[in-house]
Amino acid sequence: MIRYAIILAGGEGSRLRPVTLEIPKPLVPVQGLPILTWQARWFARHGVEHITVTAPKKWANAFETWAATIRDSRYAIRVDILVEPEPMGTLGALAHHLVSEMGDDPVFVSNGDELKGLDLDALSAFHQAHRPAATVALIRVPNPSDYGVAEMEGHRIRRFHEKPEIPPSTLVSSGLYAIDPVVLSEIDRTKAFLMFEKDLFPRLAAEGRLGGCALDGPWYDCGTMERWEKAIREWREPA
Repeated sequence: MIRYAIILAGGEGSRLRPVTLEIPKPLVPVQGLPILTWQARWFARHGVEHITVTAPKKWANAFETWAATIRDSRYAIRVDILVEPEPMGTLGALAHHLVSEMGDDPVFVSNGDELKGLDLDALSAFHQAHRPAATVALIRVPNPSDYGVAEMEGHRIRRFHEKPEIPPSTLVSSGLYAIDPVVLSEIDRTKAFLMFEKDLFPRLAAEGRLGGCALDGPWYDCGTMERWEKAIREWREPA
């Protein structure tokens, strides 16, 4: 069982402006609760004991205020905020600041602007069984050409095709990963700004070390006004 999770909350949320001029995207409400609160509840239900949220410097106070609400709640989960002094991408904060927090055991990594009710136990079991360096949780969508689409070979991802006209599958990344921390030692850390999508996953896929685990369950990308509204109307938290 994976006990530690990192939530990536450093995005600008430009497609949700003007809302995100006043509030960071991971804290926008869905049915009265911030997206991050739904994620914290989800992780807690699956036995995660410690969450670190990576946050941009300009929103540090907002995220610390949010974290206090979780610490004061009934959820038995530790929450820390890691403030990025400058934008570091989806991978930069992990590679430069969080390696020492991770230890040797696998960790979850999740985008902070999506609602997810996927089975974390199934993802953890897949990662433990197949032992890739990293596993991407995949979901099936009716409009795969809007996303990066996974080309599979067995339980491995061969590559992602970015918004292809003819998708090789209907499987796309859910923005949820299981990662072996040791793989971060392989990254060129001379750069501050690093991305999973460019600086790690393509190489792991080429080496046959990137797993792909297809999961069922609710998933809502809240990155546009239309998708945010859909989440507000349809979201149901799994039992």
